[in-house]
Amino acid sequence: MSEGHIEIRPLKKTELRDMIAVWKAAGLPHRPSGRDSFKNLERQWSAASDLFIGAFMSGRLVGVAIASDDGRKGWVNRLAVIPAWRRRGVGRAIVEECERVLRSKGRGVVGALIEGENEASEGLFESSGYKLEEDIKYYAKRDSDRT
Repeated sequence: MSEGHIEIRPLKKTELRDMIAVWKAAGLPHRPSGRDSFKNLERQWSAASDLFIGAFMSGRLVGVAIASDDGRKGWVNRLAVIPAWRRRGVGRAIVEECERVLRSKGRGVVGALIEGENEASEGLFESSGYKLEEDIKYYAKRDSDRT
């Protein structure tokens, strides 16, 4: 795999299945019968396609994230990079694009949640200037195990 220019851009609707393939290749847990179902992703994309960010190397999708905006702060969600393309600046480029898009919407605070022990993600966000908020606990109430 040759080193090259990273193209960062919003994903097209036709690339949503490729995004799921990146999640799988990266080992990112997802809920294909719930919020990560193709139908739900299409609906989410239709509402805010600019928040679905892809990183391309030589025309191939190698990394993704979904930014979200809750009206008060922005979030970097579902960040994944195919293992063979890690440590080449792909993740950082995606995070920077998420931040740019969210700042253009007036969000001065951007957060990220990291599932489980994921030292690579923790290192990426820390090196990108994010601070660990150790006093925050995350609670979730789910309609089902699939969501």
